[in-house]
Amino acid sequence: MENVRTENRDGILWITIDRPKVLNALNAKTVEEIAEAFAAAKRDDSVLAVIITGAGEKAFVAGADINELAKMTPVAGKFVSEQGQNVFLQIERFPKPVIAAINGFALGGGCELALACHIRIASEKAQIGLPEVTLGIIPGYGGTQRMARLVGKAKAFELICTGDRIGAADAEKIGLVNRVVPADELLSVAEELAKKIASRSPVAVRAAMEAINHGADMPFEEGQLLEATLFGLLCATEDMKEGMAAFLEKRPAKFPGR
Repeated sequence: MENVRTENRDGILWITIDRPKVLNALNAKTVEEIAEAFAAAKRDDSVLAVIITGAGEKAFVAGADINELAKMTPVAGKFVSEQGQNVFLQIERFPKPVIAAINGFALGGGCELALACHIRIASEKAQIGLPEVTLGIIPGYGGTQRMARLVGKAKAFELICTGDRIGAADAEKIGLVNRVVPADELLSVAEELAKKIASRSPVAVRAAMEAINHGADMPFEEGQLLEATLFGLLCATEDMKEGMAAFLEKRPAKFPGR
């Protein structure tokens, strides 16, 4: 791939958007390569968690490629928006945890990419926002929907309709990121978190993610039914037997992932 680098380190897949000269801006090729990376990771049983970040020290992803956007017809614009939405939905529904390590600017499409991830860790230098209205457009990769669901409609109205960016500390206050860390600790903190999740039962983690992702869009009673069904299914797994045995025997669990 030209614009995306991947590296599997002991079950943690690192995906790096690698266009530092243009602050890792998302063009069509880069979005396609992100989709390819996640499709391959889904098939790879050795991948237990994913960390996605941007190359260089300035940007996670500073937005979409304006050179491409400026030339789009209405039909092409709708297609590109739907393509990006599909790729980011693939990330949101990915059956293994995806952590965004936000190392700098996460603007426009970059903010939308981070929103699609399950957990967001931000460098204290990060700047996050959806500035599309300053260009005469709106977020097109799911930003209007995920932002409102994550921080509430009132704050989403403010952030999206002003196009303002906010710093990492303010993003943490409103629940836009999970935590803020010093810039030189960002990747190690993200890796530590990924390894902690990877040490848990892979089957249980997948079930928990399914319950959270799908249950959030269900009425409460239906969400509880989904939870109970998944809970019951887990009782038939080898992971459940190992986890319970390890607890009773006071030893670390060695989950087979089945």
